[in-house]
Amino acid sequence: MLSHAESLRSEVPDRSEWVDSVRSDWHTAELSAREGALCNYAAALTRDPGTISEKHLEPLREAGLDDRAILDLAHVIGFFAYANRLVDGLGCGLEPEMEDGGGDDAEA
Repeated sequence: MLSHAESLRSEVPDRSEWVDSVRSDWHTAELSAREGALCNYAAALTRDPGTISEKHLEPLREAGLDDRAILDLAHVIGFFAYANRLVDGLGCGLEPEMEDGGGDDAEA
């Protein structure tokens, strides 16, 4: 999660506190309706992919995603699930600079 948070922080450098709140608990973070729909779908697809149905896709469509964007979203979520499972399954740890929760600018 630390490296993902740092990646997000690099995309929105003026919203560092928001990134921290998303990392801490996205359920209580100030998310737009679109961001909330993306997170809810990611959580559902990650936790119980066999239950995904049209009811999970409708909020995405209401947030402006078309079928191609939903497919892209599912691919990204699936890739992260795969990558995390592979890293965990191989017993890989964090890079030393990530161990203390810092990123490239940890000393700044």
